[in-house]
Order: sequence, then C-alpha cells, then structure tokens
Amino acid sequence: MSTSYQPWHHGNITRSKAEDLLSKAAKDGSFLLRDSESIQGAYALCVLFQNCVYTYRILPNEERKLSVQASEGVPIRFFSVLADLVETYYSPNMGLATHLQFPVQKEEEPEEEPDPAKYPPQLPPRNISGGLSANGSKETHGGESQTSELACASLRDTYLQRLQQLDMSNLPEEHQQSIQEYFHTSLCLDAEQAQNGNPNFPRLKKLTMGICKHLNSEISRTLPTLEAFQRLLDQQLSPGVGRMRSQVGCYYNQPYITALFESVGYDGSHRKSLIPPITFEVKSELLGLTNKMFIKVDVETGKIYFKKYKDGPEDKYFVHNKILQLVKSQKVAKLVIVVETEKEKTLRKEFVFDDTKKREGFCQLLQQMKNKHSDKPEPDMITVFVGTWNMGNASPPHSIASWFQCKGQGKTRDDTADHIPHDIYVIGTQEDPLGEKEWIDTLKSALRGTTNISFKQIAIQTLWNIRIVVLAKPEHENRISHIFSDSVKTGIANALGNKGAVGVSFMFNGTSFGFVNSHLTSGSEKKLRRNQNYVSILRFLNLGDKKLNPFDITHRFTHLFWLGDLNYRIELPSTEAESIVTKIKQQQYQELLCRDQLTIEKGEGKVFLHYDEEEITFAPTYRFERDTREKYAYTKAKATGTKYNLPSWCDRVLRRSYPLVHVFCQSYGCTNDIMTSDHSPVFSTFEVGVSSQFVSKHDPNSVSQGGIKFMNCVATLMTKSKTKFFIEYHSSCLEKFVKSSEGENQDHSDGNIKVRFGNQLVPIISDPEYLLDQHILLCVKSTDCDESYGEGCVALRAAESSYTEFQVTLTHHGERTGTLTGGVQLRTSGGKQTEKLYGERLRTNDIWLFLLFNRFAFPHPTDITNPSYMGVGYKSVGVTDRGWSYSMSLRSGSGGGGVGGHGGKDQTPIFPRKTVYDHSAVRSPTGKALDNVGEDGKPAEMFDNPLYGSMGKSGGGAKDSPDPQSSKDHLTAPDPYFSFPKPSDQDPDRPPVPTPRNRSYTCSETKPPSSGPTSFTSLHPLAYTKNPVKPSRSEGGMVLMANKPPLPMKSRPGQAEATPTKPRDYRDSSELPSKLRPTSRPIQPLPKEG
Repeated sequence: MSTSYQPWHHGNITRSKAEDLLSKAAKDGSFLLRDSESIQGAYALCVLFQNCVYTYRILPNEERKLSVQASEGVPIRFFSVLADLVETYYSPNMGLATHLQFPVQKEEEPEEEPDPAKYPPQLPPRNISGGLSANGSKETHGGESQTSELACASLRDTYLQRLQQLDMSNLPEEHQQSIQEYFHTSLCLDAEQAQNGNPNFPRLKKLTMGICKHLNSEISRTLPTLEAFQRLLDQQLSPGVGRMRSQVGCYYNQPYITALFESVGYDGSHRKSLIPPITFEVKSELLGLTNKMFIKVDVETGKIYFKKYKDGPEDKYFVHNKILQLVKSQKVAKLVIVVETEKEKTLRKEFVFDDTKKREGFCQLLQQMKNKHSDKPEPDMITVFVGTWNMGNASPPHSIASWFQCKGQGKTRDDTADHIPHDIYVIGTQEDPLGEKEWIDTLKSALRGTTNISFKQIAIQTLWNIRIVVLAKPEHENRISHIFSDSVKTGIANALGNKGAVGVSFMFNGTSFGFVNSHLTSGSEKKLRRNQNYVSILRFLNLGDKKLNPFDITHRFTHLFWLGDLNYRIELPSTEAESIVTKIKQQQYQELLCRDQLTIEKGEGKVFLHYDEEEITFAPTYRFERDTREKYAYTKAKATGTKYNLPSWCDRVLRRSYPLVHVFCQSYGCTNDIMTSDHSPVFSTFEVGVSSQFVSKHDPNSVSQGGIKFMNCVATLMTKSKTKFFIEYHSSCLEKFVKSSEGENQDHSDGNIKVRFGNQLVPIISDPEYLLDQHILLCVKSTDCDESYGEGCVALRAAESSYTEFQVTLTHHGERTGTLTGGVQLRTSGGKQTEKLYGERLRTNDIWLFLLFNRFAFPHPTDITNPSYMGVGYKSVGVTDRGWSYSMSLRSGSGGGGVGGHGGKDQTPIFPRKTVYDHSAVRSPTGKALDNVGEDGKPAEMFDNPLYGSMGKSGGGAKDSPDPQSSKDHLTAPDPYFSFPKPSDQDPDRPPVPTPRNRSYTCSETKPPSSGPTSFTSLHPLAYTKNPVKPSRSEGGMVLMANKPPLPMKSRPGQAEATPTKPRDYRDSSELPSKLRPTSRPIQPLPKEG
C-alpha cells in the first residue's frame, strides 16, 4: 500500500491536533487524513462541515485494499492507494457530510540541528538475558498460536512421561499430587507467560513454596545453633603445651570451619546484621530540668533501649510491638514516644533531638524495625529508590555510594539511615558510555557495599546511550512478574536514538509499576520540541497490560515514575548568567524556579498534566565544570559563536498515581561528590503502598454478588466532532472490559459536547476487602472511529460508605480533553478488612480523627480527594456539611486548635466551619501546604507519621464558589433498588466499646483551647483514662488530624451487629485543620455497640 507524501496526509498527528487544524481552516469541505489511533494500518478522514468535524475510518481489507466507512446505503468502493481514494471523494454524494474540497496542508516542523557529539555506540550493547523480558515479539498470528499450542502439549507430555519413570515412593503423598497437578495443568500456563515476558514461572514457584512451607521454621530452629557453634569455634585457643593442642587449634579455624559450614549449606554471612545498632543522643525534661539521654535502636532484635549514659546498662528497653505511637512537633525537633508498659498502661516519653533530620533518621529506623518484625506474609508497603544521572559520556568515579544513600543537597536522609536498604532501586542514565554488564556490576557492587545485600536484576533496557536498570531485594524476586520493557526514539525525525526514552513496567504482587527514563531535546530555545518529545513518548512507549490499549502509560499503572534529563532550562536571557550563579550561591532557588521551563509548561497543562514533583531545595544540576561542583560552565564555544547553557534543573523525577493510594516522597536531592560529568546525579526515594494477591476468607458460593453502579454520568468533551459516544470500563476486578450504550449528546455553543451515561458493573469478587482496593479506568470513545476522547480513573474506595459523587478530569495523550462527573455506588458482601501497616484517616461528624485505640462505626459519608492524583475529586450526597478538599480554601471562623495526646483531658472535641467545593482549583506546582492557623493567630503545629507515613506536601487553595453543576445537571438520588441496608437503631446514651488495635500511629501535638466546646456527648470514650480491653500490639487514644483528605470508614451502616472491622491504613496521612467553630446542625448519634 502506498503511503507516499501527500499534502493532506498528516501522519500520526493526534485527533485534537487534527481538529485544531480544521478549525483554523474554517471552510466547509476542508479535510485531512491522519493515521488511526485505534487500528494499526488504518486511517481517519477528517472533514469540516458547519463548524463540526466528521471523522470516517479508512480500513484495509485482506487484500490491502482501502475503503471508507461512510453513510449506509452508499456502495463501498475499494482503492489501492490513498491518492485515488481522495480524488474520488472530491465528487459529491459519496456518503460524507460534504464532499472534499480544500486539503489542509501539513505543518512544517523546524529542522533539528544534529548534535555532532552524540553518536550511536559502534556496537550497541546487548541485553542481558537474566531478568529481562522478551518484549520485542510481534502480534501472534493464527499459525504461530497453533504452533505454540503444539509445542506446549509436546513439552507437557515429555515431562509427564519422565514423571512416570521417576521413583517417588519415598516422597510425601501431598507432594506427589502437587507435582503431578503442576505438569498436568500449570506447565503450559507458565510456558505461555514466559513467552509473553514473564520469565519467573509463578506457578512453579508456588509449587516450590508449597513444598518448602515447613522449611523456614526448621531453618529458624537450626540456624541459632549453628551460629552459636560458629562463635565458639571462632575464638582462638590460647597457646598450650603439646602438639595436639596446637594442631587442633589450627584446624578449628578459618577457612576450614567456613568450608565445613558451607558444605551443609550454611553461609554465616547472610545472618550478619544489615543494620547495626545506632545510638541517638537526645534531651528530656523532667520536673523542669533538662537531662541528656541516649536512645539505642536495634533493628535486628526489634528493641529500643533508653539509657542515661552512652555506655550505660541496657536493662530498660521496649520491644517493637510495645511502641504504640509517635507524636512529632513541627516547631522543634521534639518527639513523643508512647509505649505500653507491663501493666497494660501507656507511658509518654518526650525527647528533643539535635535537629529534624536526626529525628527523621530515628523514625525511619523504627519503621524498618516494624517492617522487619511484622508477622504479615506479604508486605503492604515498600520503599523505592529512583535515581537519574547524565553521565556525560564519562566513566563513573570509584565510589557512587552517596547517590544511593541520598547524601548531598536538598531533601536528604540522615546518616543514621545509611544502612537501611530500599526494596527496589530504579536507576536511569543518559550519555552512558558503559556496556550493560559493566554498569550492572558497578551498581550491584555499590549497593552491596552500603547494604550488604546482593540485589537481583529485574530488568534492563538500553537505547543507544539511554539506559534504565531495575534491581530488587532477593526476597522480592518471586513477587515481581509481568516484566515489560520498551524504547522510543525522539531524535532527528524521530529516527535517531540519541534522544528518546526507555521504560520498564512490572507487577509487584497486585500493584503495577511503570518507570520511564527519558533524554529530551537539548537547547534553551527548544522548549516546544521537548513538549513534542513528551507526547511522542506517551503515545508510543509500549508498557504494561496490553489489554489496556485505549490508555497510554499515564493510566496503565498504579504508580508511574518519570525520570531523566528532561533538559528544561531556566528561561532567562544569557546576560543574566552571573546573576543566576549569584542567586544559586545564596540559595534563592524559588526565584529561579519561577522561570523554570518545566514548572511553567506543567502549570499551563502542556506537559506532565497531573504529575507531582517534590519541592526542589537543591541547586541546579547542570552545567558544571567537570571534577568540581564549585563552578558552573555556562558558556560553550562553537563554530557559530558562543553558546550559553545557563545553570538549570535539567534532571528531574516526577510521579503520578491512581487516586486514594499511598505514596510519599522521603527524599529528593542531588549529590555533591560525584563530579565526573557536567551533571550531578539526582536521587529520590518513595514510600509506596502495595497490595497482595487477594484470597477470600469466605466460601464463594455463600457470598452474595456485588455491584458497582455508575449513575448520572455526564462527560463534557472539548471537541467539535460530530459523533456519538460510549464509555469503556476497564479494571482487574472485572472479567473483561464493559462497554456502555451510546450516550445522549447535548451540543454546547462553546464547542464542547455534553454526553450522559449510566452503567452497572458486576465485579468478579464482591468481598469489600478486595473491591475497596480496586480502581475503575474509564475511556470515553466515539462510535464512528472507536477512538478515545478522554480517559480517567475512579477509586472504588471513595464509594465505601454511601452513594458518592465524583468529578474526574479526562485526558488523552497528555492533554486535558474534558471532565466526567457522576455518582458511584458500591454494593459488596459483608466482610472483615485486613489491617495495613500504614496510617488511616477517618472523618466523623466533621472532626478529623486519627484512631489509635478507640474505634467507632459512624454512618456518615466521607469527602475524599487524593493529592497524588489531581484530576479526581469526590463528595458524598446527603451531607449538610460538605467537608474539605484540596480544591478549595479554608474559611475562617471561630474556634480553636487541634487535639493532641493519647486520651484523657487533652482531647476536647472541636467542630470545623462549613465549607463548599470548587472543582476548578488545583494545587500549586510545588504542592506547598495551605497555611495552618491556630487559635492564637499563629501557624498551628503540623505533624508527620514516621512509623506509618510522614506528612506530604499538600495544598493549593481556591476561593469558595458555588457548585459548578447547573440545576439540570444535578445528580439524582441513588437507585432505591441498589442501596445499602439501613443502619440499626442507635442509642445516643450508650458509648461504643473500643476495639483493640494492632498498629502504631503518629499525630500532631497541639494543645486545645481551654474554652473549647465540651457538649459532644457522642465522644465520651475520649475521656477514658484506662483501657477497657486488653490492648494488642499497638494502642492509644484518638488524635485530631488535619492537612490531607480522609480515608473512609471500614464499618458500614447497617452492619452494627457485625464484628468491628480492622481498618485499612494509609501512611500519606496528614491534614491541615481549618479554623473551627461549633456546628449548627444536630449531632448524629453513634450506632450501638457492634
């Protein structure tokens, strides 16, 4: 099929770009052709008529002949080349809205100057097979599929034949059955997944783990004996009389003993402490006197020791499960530790550290101790290191440890956290001169030196000198699957790989991750070309689940991280070079960031729409003189004259996550001591919530069917297309994607179209523990060409307690294309939630509570917005007070501060002022928090949750505004036949019985005003001073929280008689309290005791 150049053929431009070009033409009969976004090898004919764009698909048949899908009743004609097709449709009455008249010329792009310094490697590095996915395979044809099935059957028969010849009479019967079942049913599935890029053989590993399930306990019983024996033999014998004593002493030494232990499979080195005990010097106050104390944290034994002297006795300590709560102060480096004593009472210990960084190091060690000694079989939180470095075509220095230890400038980690390893390391490099094996060995050696762990290679992908490497802890190797990697060229004519991107994606248990390392076009004046590079990578980088083909990588992953040399510069004239350097030396970064191209373009929605970046508090990472970090080399002599490369933040890390998932940035900065390149390496670390494979606790036959209902959905699309629309719903909780019926169009004079939808979905599992972790991806498509007009995501957790309204920003190929509003209602079977290790938030009667010990079931719905996914917001109906969200400002009112402590007299209930939504507002690019005002007019204290989530930057206020929905768009009440059971009768005079908790928390410590309201009878349990039940691992009181949106309650209305459920935690847990005042509406009574 000929696709030779024609003026009306615009190649792979986007649909929105085609509409813009036709709108500029402004003539009926104007047309152009572009490549189809939905079908490979097809085209889209776009025609303008009466200020509307009509799109017709041009499809090839089996003989590669082209035909236009026009109106019914018009004979179909076939063409060999596009030119003949276009010539024919110049004639009228061919089934189009109007005949073709005026071809729209293709816009000429400015030629990009080649960079002579960047050549492809003479011998492109070969991908290492270990841990790498086979991602280059084409679509499987029918013949190939049949061949694969025959090969699989042959493989199965071969192994079954061998199995019959093998004597397994001495094996346990259950092991024999498991092995036979694997080769009968699971072998082919593993082989098929290996062909599709998952070389980990998950079913074989499941079989092996089942066989070895009793092995770990036996190892734990035996290893201490071997360790004690080895310590005994390690001690040298003192010189004695006689030949035998000296001979025995010689042989009972290394390396003989080492060889002996290795012969039985014992390697003593792996039992060595990865994190040595660390002692912190702190100050404590007792009776008004300040005393010096020492706190020793031993991660390996799970104990913290409190000592008066550094070398004092270690007889006073608390085990990890007795540490109930940490309370941070924002004003000073103060930390309150709440522990459980032997008499089942709580004890508060207050300490002041030298600085906040030292305090954070202490908190991270406690977090590591909690994780290490957790009794959970699978983690629900991991930490991820993401680093990017333009190596400048120079070999790295001897040591790059500071990069992985996050030492240097910016938001860094304390020295006490040096030995805490991350679960996953993702390293992106540009202008990398090393081969893959050499670079992998360098990275593993550096990590082994800092963590004493041999990390496993998960994936590697290289495009010329652009590379991404993923390494993981050995214990996570079996948890990682579905590994894919790909690359996109964005160099000259999108044909050269000196610029472009490489990417890797995988599943960590039930959570999907995507990582993109890009090197975009250089040059201060080429900002628009960089924007085009970004869109090309979004469109053509092929990662993740192939079933999500309507979505680009923006929506394919629970967590997406974008790193690299993005090459965005400080947009100032070259004459300001010296002034820029002066401001950098004075650390006046904010003045320069206001002129940062990426910040400006992102703020205008042109690139990285709804991505988050941690606040930059480090100096520009480009362009340094090599071998020093004291001088920027901002001039470069070229044949055409002097070229200026002003100091800029070229190297960045951004992220985007699904709504209502946990992600928190722990560090973001650059190194000071790695100076072989003109760029400094950038590091960032993240605390990320992950989910595991769901296993229901109920009999599937006894569980009622669940339902997910989307009601009164209205999509407002920014398009001039004349077509009908429908919605596709995609989710792992659905058996397959669901297609809605055609929506009802309502044209608007401003060029937008409103379309109404509604749909009910049936999940594969109705257990709430499963469903509340799920997300629904929505794609609004056109009926004429099956192309997407916008995609978005809704978290089912938002609809946990009631019918909940939502508003989602629709995007397509990185552009904002409209909004989708509506309501979602969730029906689940009953069930108990599994507890998580990271913090939870609950909103009740307009009070932010941080639950420690007392837990109540309130019937009130919740208001939720996620700071990590800015395009979505939620609100519940039927609530007088509409709550607080990230898209509005806090209104002033009377009332005082927050509540602190862990029970008793400090907990005075406070009521916040009523607020309203403004869906049009968004956060500031830096994500700074809104100002917090206490009763004295000064900023109130904020808090972090060091054990189960620290405080993230949040913010962005907006003026109060009325509801943007007009009366005709107002959402109707939920379907009475799709509703939750009514709550049982409530007794307001009977306080609920607290339920034991099994988790630690952190809260702010803010003293309440003495004159605060005290008539909130529903919260009488707050005044308890004794624990009415025996506490579990973690207990405490209730603490008022602010600054981040809440997570819904786990106890549902109508289930008052059920056992109180354990809540789901989210560590990204900090809320800024608004100014508070007593509420004007009556207080809702609490439900009866569960």
